[in-house]
Order: sequence, then structure tokens, then C-alpha cells
Amino acid sequence: MIRISTIFIAVCMVLIASSLGFALYALADLEPMHAALVALAALTVLILYNAATMRLRERPDLSGQIADLSRGTADLARQVGEFGRRLHAVEGKIASTSGNVERRVDPLREEIAELGNLLKQLAVSVAAHEELLKPELSGLGSPVAKAAPAEPTPPVVPEKVERSAPTERAEIKAESRSAATAGQDRPATVSADDARIVTAVKQAADANRIDLHLQPLVTLPQRKVRYYEAMSRIRDADDNVIAAGDFIEAAERTGAMARIDEAVLLRCVQVLRRLLARSKDVGLFCNISGVTLRDTEVFRRCIDFLDANRALAPSFVLEMKQSTLRSLGPAESEHLAALAERGFRFSIDNVTDLRFEPRELADRSVRFIKVPAALLLDPKRASDIHPSDLADMLGRFGIDLIAERIEDERTVVDLLDYDVRFGQGFLFSPPRPLRTESPTPSGTAAPENQPAPAVPSPSVHARAQGIAALARRAAGPT
Repeated sequence: MIRISTIFIAVCMVLIASSLGFALYALADLEPMHAALVALAALTVLILYNAATMRLRERPDLSGQIADLSRGTADLARQVGEFGRRLHAVEGKIASTSGNVERRVDPLREEIAELGNLLKQLAVSVAAHEELLKPELSGLGSPVAKAAPAEPTPPVVPEKVERSAPTERAEIKAESRSAATAGQDRPATVSADDARIVTAVKQAADANRIDLHLQPLVTLPQRKVRYYEAMSRIRDADDNVIAAGDFIEAAERTGAMARIDEAVLLRCVQVLRRLLARSKDVGLFCNISGVTLRDTEVFRRCIDFLDANRALAPSFVLEMKQSTLRSLGPAESEHLAALAERGFRFSIDNVTDLRFEPRELADRSVRFIKVPAALLLDPKRASDIHPSDLADMLGRFGIDLIAERIEDERTVVDLLDYDVRFGQGFLFSPPRPLRTESPTPSGTAAPENQPAPAVPSPSVHARAQGIAALARRAAGPT
């Protein structure tokens, strides 16, 4: 729309040009044509002058607008860059979230697959039991069978029959008390003061009659085997098995404990090599006594052997008693520090109270603490912290809590409220013996053609009971 000032200027220019032409016609006696040409020329000059002056006035305005446009373009570019960074950050968060979801879903898939396998095994076991019971049921229901006595036949003993939970627990407890093992003679049940144990300890250390038994440590509540604990047994001249609880005191008194620990350490490294050949996610606990830590000569040989097998350190855990750790002297502390420098980790068992200093234990490279389940669940326990917070407190310092001596499903359900990650006990599997193998020289690997050790695993029956207990707990009171 044309502004009023522009119209006014145009009218003024026309009036000025007309006045100039009329003045020339009237005063200068010019012809009308000449006067009109002069007036038109004057009007043209005025128009050009006005256009030039307007152009000069608009040039600063255009420069300012161009500068404003440049600044706006720069701001827009910065905003686009900021939006691009935010979009990249959002995409990264979405990618990490999707990755976390996948990582969380994968264990659930594995657990579901494992539950499916357990159900299949239970179905096969039930079908086998039905097949075993059919002849008996048919014999009881047939009158002919009742009237005519059948020829006696030898009973059919199934290779593996599921037992009721009370019966199985009773047998497991009896096996725990007697330290019995499958396919071996009855263990010798004699006290530590008996001279026969002292003699058996000396002979076993001299003749290398030392056996290893493995007991699994499982994750809770999945019950997947994550570690094994190696437990030592010795045999006397009559091949009677003597459990560790019966001979340790005599071995320490006679000075043979360090030699036994050295032989057990050698065997544990061989067993761990075979376990890692089968699965990279399995570790081994090996017990070591305070006597061995104090024996400079034996410890020097042990640390040389462990130094040659330093690659196994992430999967090899040395275990000692709580009383041993609390009574360490300068020499023992120095030996533990030397093992920690080589990457080996430690575990504490035989816990009698829950008074821990997690920071001090973490500084000593303690990564596991085994606490009896009865002590965790005991309302009269001696502790500075409630057991439900113990696992979280230890976890902040990189220490895992392991509940040991678990013998019934009720204990497992109660321990889940305490956020315990690992469990060990006769409920999952009793300690089972390894096949006898000849030791290999220090720092060398075991022969490849030898069979892998027969390692125990939680029974199907025990795992099925655990699944049922978890299902009842999830269902809640009805």
C-alpha cells in the first residue's frame, strides 16, 4: 500500500514542475511546447532526486536487516546443533535401555528354559514310577493273582527312585554326620584324641592317601551351580574314610596339616583346570589353614606353584576360618598380602558371629563370607547389623554373602528375604568324591586325555522342591 507521504511528495513535484513551466511561459515568453518540455524535465529531475535520496535512506535499514538475518541464522544453526546433540543423547539412552532390557531378559529366558527341562525330567520320573508300580497294582487288583501264589521273582530295583522329602533329608543328615561317600566303605567314626587318627594322618600324608570331595555352591533362587568347594578326606590303612572335622586337630598337632594343605592345593588346581575346560563360569574354593600360612617352607612352595598358575586366580578362592583371620600374625598377614598381589581372592567360613568390618576385609581381598543359615535366621544372634541388611552392606565393598549348611526348603524361602545370592548345603548336593588321579608337577597342566572329574550337581528332586516352594511363596496366603 502506497504511503500518504509518497503521494504528497509526488503531488508536490508535479506542482513544482507545473509552476516552473507556467512561469517560463508567462514571464519568459516561451512557447507552450517548450515550457511543457522544461516542466517535464524538471519533474524528471525531481523524481530521480527523490528516488536517489530514498535509496540512500533505505541502505542503512537493509544493512541492519541483513545483520539481523545473519544473527538469526547463526542462532538457528546453534539451536539445530543443540537439538542434534539432544537427539543423539536420546538415541544413546534408548540404545542402552534396549541393551539393558535384553540383558535382563536373557537370564529370564534361561531360567524359563531350565524350568521347562525340570518339568520334563519330573514328567519322565513320574512316568517311570507309574511303570514300576503298574505290575504291583495289577497284582493287587486281580483275584487270580490272589488265589494262585506266583513264583517268587527277584525285585526290580530302579536305577534312580525319587524319595520323599523327609526321607531324603534324614539320609542327607545321616550322611553329613558319618561323612559317608558313595561306593566307599563306612568312614571311621573315632575321636580326634584316638591314636589311630594320629597314625592315619601321618600315613596318609606320607602315602598321599588324601581324597577330594566337591560340594556345589548354587545361586539363589535359580540354583545354578556357580562354584564348588573342595573338601579333603583321608584314608587309613584299611581304606576307612576320615572326614576333615575328625582329623584336622590331630593333623595340626602332629605337624602334618601343612603337607596335607599342599597336596590338596595341588589337586585343587588340577580339578579347576578340568572344570574350566568344561565351563568358564565355574570357580573353586580351596581351604587353607593357619598352620600352612605360618609354615614358611611349605608356603614358599605353595606360592611358587600358585604363581605358576596365576591365570587361574579369578576362578580360584582360598578359604580360611574366621578365627584364623582374626588371629593372623605379621608373617601370616604378609603371606596373605603376597597372595592378594597375585590376584587370588579369599573366603571366610566357620563364622561364629556377624561382627564384620567390611572395609578391612575388602582391603585383605576377602570377597566371600560363608555364614551358616541357622546363624542368619537365629533371632538371638550376636550382630551389629540386621541380617536383612548384611548382604547389601557387604555388597557395597564387593563381598558376596553365602549361606551354608542349608538342609530344607523352608530355610531357602526364609533366606530369600535376606537377599542372599548364594547357598550351599546338603539340600542341593552332599559332598561327592572325585576319581583318584595322579598329581602333576608344579606349574604344569593336567593331561588332556584324562577324564574330567565327576562333579556333583543339585538333584532334580531338590530343585523341583525349590521351584514348588518359590511358587507357593509367590502365590501368597490363600
